[in-house]
Amino acid sequence: MKKIFANGTDEVAFLNDLKKRSGETGKKVTEVVSEIIENVKNNGDEAVKNYTLKFDGNLPEYYEVPREVINDALTEADQDFVDALLNAQENIADFHNRQVEQSFISAKKNGVIMGQRIRGLHRVGLYVPGGTAAYPSSVLMNAIPAKIAGVEEIIMVTPPLKDGTPNKDILVAAAICGVDRVFLSGGAQAIAALAYGTEEIPKCDKIVGPGNIYVATAKKLLYGVVDIDMIAGPSEILVIADDTADPRFAAADLMSQAEHDVLASAIMVTTSEKLADGTIKEIERQKEYLSRKDIITKSLEDYGAIIIADSREKCVELANEIAPEHLEVLMENPFELLGSLDNAGSIFLGNYASEPLGDYYAGPNHVLPTSGTARFFSPLGVASFTKRTAYTYYTEEALRQAKDDIVLIAEREGLTAHANAIKVRFED
Repeated sequence: MKKIFANGTDEVAFLNDLKKRSGETGKKVTEVVSEIIENVKNNGDEAVKNYTLKFDGNLPEYYEVPREVINDALTEADQDFVDALLNAQENIADFHNRQVEQSFISAKKNGVIMGQRIRGLHRVGLYVPGGTAAYPSSVLMNAIPAKIAGVEEIIMVTPPLKDGTPNKDILVAAAICGVDRVFLSGGAQAIAALAYGTEEIPKCDKIVGPGNIYVATAKKLLYGVVDIDMIAGPSEILVIADDTADPRFAAADLMSQAEHDVLASAIMVTTSEKLADGTIKEIERQKEYLSRKDIITKSLEDYGAIIIADSREKCVELANEIAPEHLEVLMENPFELLGSLDNAGSIFLGNYASEPLGDYYAGPNHVLPTSGTARFFSPLGVASFTKRTAYTYYTEEALRQAKDDIVLIAEREGLTAHANAIKVRFED
C-alpha cells in the first residue's frame, strides 16, 4: 500500500489516477447491452428467457417464484439469521421513517390556494444480484424505504442459482420486507423487462439495486424510459485519522471495502506517520486470515494509499475533494469535524462506528453515491421513491391583481399565447 506525503503534487497525481478507474463504459459493452434492450423491448419474455438460457445454461424451474416458495424460505431459514435481519430491519425502518416528507397546503387571504402533494411511486423494480454475490442486506436497504414511501408494488428480479433455484437468503429478506413479486432473471435483460414491461413482468416506474457492468449500463441507457437510483461505481472508503486512532481498526476498515472488488478504493489520510506505518503492518497481518485476500491485495496495490497530511484541516480538505462513498473519522472529538465534511455518501464517527455497521445494521442507507458524485448526489432514501405534484387555485380577483405582471413577463419573452391566456379572461 502506497504511502504518500501531501505536498501539493504527489497526492494530486494519485487522486487524478484514481479518477481514471471509473472511466466511460466500454463501447463493446454498450453495444451488447443496447442489442439486449432492443430485443427485450420487441420480444418480451421470450427474449428474457432466451438470454437466461444463453448466459446461465438452463432455465429455472419457474419464472416467477411462487408465493409459497418465498414463505417457505422464511419459515425454514436459520432463526439466528432471521432475527439478525429483523433487528436490522427495525433500525433501517426507524431511520427512514424520520425522512418522510409531508404534503402541504397554503391558503392566502385573497383566496389563492397552493400546495404540494407527495405520494409514493406506483411500482418499483428491485434488482438483486444472485449466486456468490447475493446480498440480502441490499434487499432491506432498497425495499424498506420504498415501502415507507408508499410504493404500491415492489417487483424483484434476481438471477437463479446454477441449479435453477432462487437464492434462499434473498427470498428470506424479500419476505421480511414485503416484496410483492419475485422473478428469476438477471443481467441487462431483466433491467429491460422492468423498464418496458413484458407479458409477465410488470412495467416499473423506477429501478433500483446494484449489479455488474451490464446491469449498470442497462440502467444508464434506460434512464428516461424509467427512473433509476444512480450509476454506481466501484466501492470506496476514506479514513481520516490522527494519532489517537488504533491501527488495527483502520486496517480492518480499509480492507472491508477493498475486498469488494479489485477496482475498489481504500484510502487513509492521516496526520500521523506512525499510524500510517502501523496500519500498513496491520493490513499485512490481518489479510492473511481473510478469504478474499487476493482481491484485497490487488485493490490496495492499485487504488489504495495512505496520505500523510500536516493538519486536521488538510485531512478535511482532501476528504471533501475525494467525496468518498464511505468516510470514517477516526480522530479525537470527531463531531468537531462533522460540520466541515460536506462531500461524503455516509460518515462514520469514532472508533466504534465501523463502516460495515452501516452496510448491514445501523439504519442509514448503504446505497450511496460513488466516484466523487457525493458532491451532488445523496444516498438512497424515502424521497428516492416519491414524487411531488404542486397544485394552484386562484380566484378571479387574485388573477386580476397579478395579470399585468404575468402579461409583461410573457410578452418580454415573446410568448404572446401565454400572455393571451391571461388577457382573454378579462376582456369585455
